[in-house]
Amino acid sequence: MSQGGMQGVAGARRSARLTQLGEMLRQGGPARLESAAAALGVSSMTLRRDLAKPGQPFTLLGGHVVPVGGPSGASPYALEREQDSHTAAKRQAARHAAALVEDGDTIFIDCGTTMPHFVEALPAGLSLTVLCYALNIVTLLSRRARTQLVLLGGLYHPASATFASDEALASLRRVRINKAFVSAGGVHATRGVTCTNFNEVPVKQVALASAAQSFLVVDSSKLGKLKPAYFAPVTAFERIVTSALNRTEPAAALARAGARLDAAGAGS
Repeated sequence: MSQGGMQGVAGARRSARLTQLGEMLRQGGPARLESAAAALGVSSMTLRRDLAKPGQPFTLLGGHVVPVGGPSGASPYALEREQDSHTAAKRQAARHAAALVEDGDTIFIDCGTTMPHFVEALPAGLSLTVLCYALNIVTLLSRRARTQLVLLGGLYHPASATFASDEALASLRRVRINKAFVSAGGVHATRGVTCTNFNEVPVKQVALASAAQSFLVVDSSKLGKLKPAYFAPVTAFERIVTSALNRTEPAAALARAGARLDAAGAGS
């Protein structure tokens, strides 16, 4: 093949990668360079070279790939749109999970629309150290007495109201967590635990690695569902804490996969 032909093939591949990257950012918001490159099946250096080409609609900001002009608000997942979905079930699952927290614990609290209910369900008198990276969670925790709050900062992601940076991950690795309470958008027996936003994946994975015990907190509508960003197998958690079950098949599939499901009672 001639040099011109090889350049044409390389250009077509680059164009296809950037099209796929654009769809990824539309779905999940800004993504860490390493995570985006892995999802595209190329090296971080290759993706850097793609983004360095003049006229690209994406750029690097703080180690994250973002649309030129800043993060887009067009993500299909937005906190405002999700917070009223399955509210009673989220509250029930969160209350069930909050009963696992003990005085003196150091805990990680994930982002999402279930976790505010978890914070509100924590007994007021507990002395806690809490690590978090979501604005809605920080706001609630800042009102609690006897709570030492550690905010993991970085680039702000509006769609999920979260912060992310390499420095935050390094800080999280240095802390020994008693219990991590993690959220998800999908819990599938064979395809694993997933979320919508790719930028959340590294934080969730580091929290899981740092915690002595990890608990997945989801309402039962998430069981059997699948979202684009995978972060853990269902067996990575001490328990999957959920609301009262309204479908038996997803729960049975999770049990067959070796997951421990802990569902709240119907009247709780």
